[in-house]
Amino acid sequence: MRKKVAIFLFGAGVFDGSEIVESVSCQIAAERAGASVEFFSPDVFQRDVVDHASGKASNERRNVKSESARIARGKIFDAKDFNAEDFDALIFPGGFGAAKNASDFALKGKNAKVLPEIERAVLDFFALKKPMGFACISPASIAAPVLGKFGVSLTIGSDAQTAQSLESFGAKHVGCAAKSFVKDEARPVFSTPAYMLAANAAEVFEGISKMVSAMLK
Repeated sequence: MRKKVAIFLFGAGVFDGSEIVESVSCQIAAERAGASVEFFSPDVFQRDVVDHASGKASNERRNVKSESARIARGKIFDAKDFNAEDFDALIFPGGFGAAKNASDFALKGKNAKVLPEIERAVLDFFALKKPMGFACISPASIAAPVLGKFGVSLTIGSDAQTAQSLESFGAKHVGCAAKSFVKDEARPVFSTPAYMLAANAAEVFEGISKMVSAMLK
């Protein structure tokens, strides 16, 4: 049977949504491994909108699911409708959307909370012992706030301040090169630094591809 992978997106663009290179890398890696992919996103408004050319905040108001649909080529499902039983693997790319829209990690750090529908998806997958992958900032902004109480091992690369925030939730940080990934010692929880450490898109893809291949073995 062909494996099914769910990828959660939180907007489109590194500064206020999902990082596009990471998101596409996750899809390509999964499909190259023979899996089919479906996209999910919360139907909420973005915390902010950033002009990616100037780096300045905009007064626009954008919907996270609508913006995520740009990456998913229009076919995207509401995060509230996600059923862990239907999928073999679950992946979260990075970008500030993972720290602003999926949670409030960008604002509250160690006191961050994750959206209820995202927390439920992670906990359901964890309970079923199915593989989950987290890239870039999502290990700190999504995985750690939800799974830190279980003492899972995660990586964001080598940034000491972010690693400290990750460990404040109870998770264990493991240093890792951009082209590699970390797997928890006892559970199928995977993570890779991606643009937290990578110098270019090729390094991002290599690390994500290795992680996804290991998840789908």
